[in-house]
Amino acid sequence: MATNRHACRAAWACLLLLAAAARAEDSAASKTPQGSTQPERLADPLDRLLDSQKPPATSSDPGGDLMEAVFAPPLGYAGPSGVYPRSGGNQEYDTVEDRWRIGFPEWDRYAKGHPRVFDYPYRLGRLFDPYNQNLLKGDYPIVGQNTFLNMTGSFVMLNEGRNIPTATTPFESTARPHERDFFGRSGQYLNNDLATLSFDLFQGDAAFKPVDWRLKATVASNSNNLSVQELAVVSPNVLAGTIRERTFTTLQEWFAEYKLADLSPEYDFLSVRIGSQPFVSDFRGFIFSDINRGVRLFGNYDGNRTQYNLAYFRQQEKDTNSQLNTFNDRNQNIVIANLYRQDFLFPGYTIEASLHYNNDGPDVLYDKNGFLVRPDPVGVFQPHRVEVWYLGVAGDGHIGRYNVSHASYWAVGRDSLNPIAGAPQSISATMNAIELSYDRDWARFRISGFYQSGDGNPNNGKATGFDGILDQTNFGGEFSYFRRQRIPLFGVGLTNDQSLYANLRSSRIQGQSNFVNPGLWLMNMGADFDVTPRLRLVNNANYIWFDKTASLETFTFQGNIARDVGLDLSSGFEFRPRLNNNAIFLGGIAMLLHGGGFRQLYNKKDAKVPPLLDGFIEMVFTF
Repeated sequence: MATNRHACRAAWACLLLLAAAARAEDSAASKTPQGSTQPERLADPLDRLLDSQKPPATSSDPGGDLMEAVFAPPLGYAGPSGVYPRSGGNQEYDTVEDRWRIGFPEWDRYAKGHPRVFDYPYRLGRLFDPYNQNLLKGDYPIVGQNTFLNMTGSFVMLNEGRNIPTATTPFESTARPHERDFFGRSGQYLNNDLATLSFDLFQGDAAFKPVDWRLKATVASNSNNLSVQELAVVSPNVLAGTIRERTFTTLQEWFAEYKLADLSPEYDFLSVRIGSQPFVSDFRGFIFSDINRGVRLFGNYDGNRTQYNLAYFRQQEKDTNSQLNTFNDRNQNIVIANLYRQDFLFPGYTIEASLHYNNDGPDVLYDKNGFLVRPDPVGVFQPHRVEVWYLGVAGDGHIGRYNVSHASYWAVGRDSLNPIAGAPQSISATMNAIELSYDRDWARFRISGFYQSGDGNPNNGKATGFDGILDQTNFGGEFSYFRRQRIPLFGVGLTNDQSLYANLRSSRIQGQSNFVNPGLWLMNMGADFDVTPRLRLVNNANYIWFDKTASLETFTFQGNIARDVGLDLSSGFEFRPRLNNNAIFLGGIAMLLHGGGFRQLYNKKDAKVPPLLDGFIEMVFTF
């Protein structure tokens, strides 16, 4: 980058003359009536939290060294330049090789001596400052003019107390003498800490243009602690007690990405990504949401109004307690193709068509705690293959002032030997969901409905209960009890964590999809309130009932189980003290007021199951 030497020096001289006059005026204005100047740091509580960002002063002499001003330090933390100087200057031009690291002079915008509680432009930074420009956050190239490094560190700490229906072991080995009920004390406490460090090296020109290539790796380390009140919960071995502590470290993400072609002057592109990578197959994670090993071809067209993905995943096994990836292979192949179209019929509304294929092969697996998870430990529990196709349409966006999100899926395929039915099954099941919301100033009001078809006859060779592949459902309220908790039922889960499906599946992350299940209906009403720019309140009420109960009756050897699950009430908050996502505090409480069908499944011999509670605090810190 070259600039005219004479014009540059004249401009800097004028600028410095104005700066000197402004400084003299600021100095006079800053005198108190007694003749003392105001302190540089304001007596504000934020002074104890924020570090000084005052730039180094430049010469106040307008006739001073102009080159010192020309080569003022760049903003933020730029680090050393990776551009080798090829030439100097001459009588007409000064050459600046590194176009990213052009310096800026000091500017006392408010004439207050750069106190730390004011938002000043042209601020310098430090190595560990993510708020201003930083070499480690991809703001300056680390090599040459187009190669950047973005490092991201995060720490998530979750503390949760909950009540979950908990079966007892045979009375001769229960936690307390003379217990004979199927279900004992339900209290549990969970502490889960997750630390990640991500390195993202990429080459590109600007934010609006896709990168030419990318290499990314994320190291994750998890520590978790579970304390319960009954034996055989943390391990099938009753000698293991009631407390379980686990740690696990892995390479969670590792992939390479390369842009194959630019397709238009509007930077439409075609790229390929190979390795362990994140992928969510629809707007709400109804079918597949995971980080796993695969190959993905993706891109856009028509000025980014059309996006598409074609992905193949060969799944890695998950660690049981941290839910992170291991390096062990799982006999499961997944193919996903989807197509998005923005501004479909209405500006701001996006529609998606998708096709999923899941081939989950026969296998036997005990999880890290010693429980059988493949095949499901119910019925015949013999290894079997689940082969299913999912055809789906989903949409998300707004139509005028109304927000809409919806999804519909049809699953067809075959289960070679379903454990509950004890026979091969042909699969035909459906799922539908819709959410409508309206924003009124600082409040959002929502209504939504969810339908998962159930199996009305486990013995007819046709499985009609819907289930996903590896879902992480964001629907019906993020703090909902039914969505957050795994509710166990004699070796499997009536429902599993982070999922709405009532699927009688051993594990969401390690078990196989099960299409002989009761299905579910859910009706939701909710309201979110942005109390301040920092504080958001989220409130939801869900009424839940089973679609069909025949599979539950077959599984539990009970007759005439009612469909009513109960009322799920939840309320929580999200607090962002710095008005960004570098620090987020989440907290919530949820209660499941159970209905008749739930009581028939979980009542004690001489007492009803009490209302189930969940309360948690989660802190997320990101650099």
